[in-house]
Amino acid sequence: MLLRGLLPLCLLCLQAALPLRGHRGRYAGDKVIRVVPESKRETQILRAAFNRLKVDLWQPSSPLHIVEGTVTDVRVLRNATRSLLPYLQQANIQYTILISDLQEAIENQTGGRSHRNRRSLSGYNYEVYHSLEEIEDWMHYLNRTYSDLVHMFSVGKSYEGRPLYVLKLGKRSRPYKKAVWIDCGIHAREWIGPAFCQWFVKEALQTYQTDPDMRKMLTQLYFYVMPVFNVDGYHFSWTNDRFWRKTRSKNMRFHCHGVDANRNWKVKWCDEGASLHPCDDTYCGPFPESEPEVKAVAHFLRKHRKQIKAYLSFHAYAQMLLYPYSYKYATIPNFNCVESAAYNAVNALQSAYGVRYRYGPASSTLYVSSGSSMDWAYKNGIPYAFAFELRDTGHFGFLLPETLIKPTCTETMLAVKNITLHLLKKCH
Repeated sequence: MLLRGLLPLCLLCLQAALPLRGHRGRYAGDKVIRVVPESKRETQILRAAFNRLKVDLWQPSSPLHIVEGTVTDVRVLRNATRSLLPYLQQANIQYTILISDLQEAIENQTGGRSHRNRRSLSGYNYEVYHSLEEIEDWMHYLNRTYSDLVHMFSVGKSYEGRPLYVLKLGKRSRPYKKAVWIDCGIHAREWIGPAFCQWFVKEALQTYQTDPDMRKMLTQLYFYVMPVFNVDGYHFSWTNDRFWRKTRSKNMRFHCHGVDANRNWKVKWCDEGASLHPCDDTYCGPFPESEPEVKAVAHFLRKHRKQIKAYLSFHAYAQMLLYPYSYKYATIPNFNCVESAAYNAVNALQSAYGVRYRYGPASSTLYVSSGSSMDWAYKNGIPYAFAFELRDTGHFGFLLPETLIKPTCTETMLAVKNITLHLLKKCH
């Protein structure tokens, strides 16, 4: 009765509160709340409310994934706060406020300074977030400066015509070498991803001479590093909407932009955990590889699949190390090898600052989702396919402060090195 009686009234007042995209200071008074439904009734109430409202779910990525006990983080628009929060109270659903003013949190993330000395390439600061232009300048600079270890190339163009740059790292010691693929920033708002990709490259180049493990890695393997996969979306998250997730392709029929680039791969495409509606955050696209970014990377990986032995993709947030399958509850054939690599990697990561990561198959550790890059890589013959969900577990969410870039990247680096050395030792 409560669900039927309260919902329509509240939803009408909330729907009027949806914001216009793209104006400055737009997040003042917006909040992020956390709800953990404790019963089927609470689950139904939340799903119905969030479905109708098209709220900005931070975790999980879709109302479909909300079940009993699921940690649910949702951005509540300032006008909606006055109706949604009393509505939850009336429905006797407990919630906590994670972020009380989103605008303030955004300013705190970068210390309120939009342009520090970020562009200086010789003294490039790896402990701040960088715009797409800055990251591309940095890639060109490394290509010129470290020509013995770095080769920069493009795998194609984005929907808006931007080059899709990749850095190939490694000593050209022999014509054929096994390789590891690393990508960051499939989802635009997850800024810690591209920050880690840059950190990885910095560590590789700075410690190559002094660290025997790094020397071994760069001598015996190539690393293909794509710092920003979703270039259009990432650029948009800097200029228009900090919480943009998808690509920026246009859908004429619905006037909605973008596809979830991690639901657009040709592996159980648009099955469970993906949406057919173009306005949803988990929209799978009109067909597999409809997004030029996904198509270009898939083409490159297919072409080099005999060489590439590991696929690592970096996301945020949840503090998890995931491996296939995402689209079904089933055990992968080389489970023992992959599981032991994951176990050792999370232990290595924890050794830095005591941060614990959960690990396991994505479907049971996080939720079921179809059309993911990790499942696609695995299905296409890459034996080690992992997706990292970096810090944190929701206190900052997508707004991880710059002060936490260094510890996050330092501990993640230990996990990546551990996986890579495992790859070189055994299990092929």
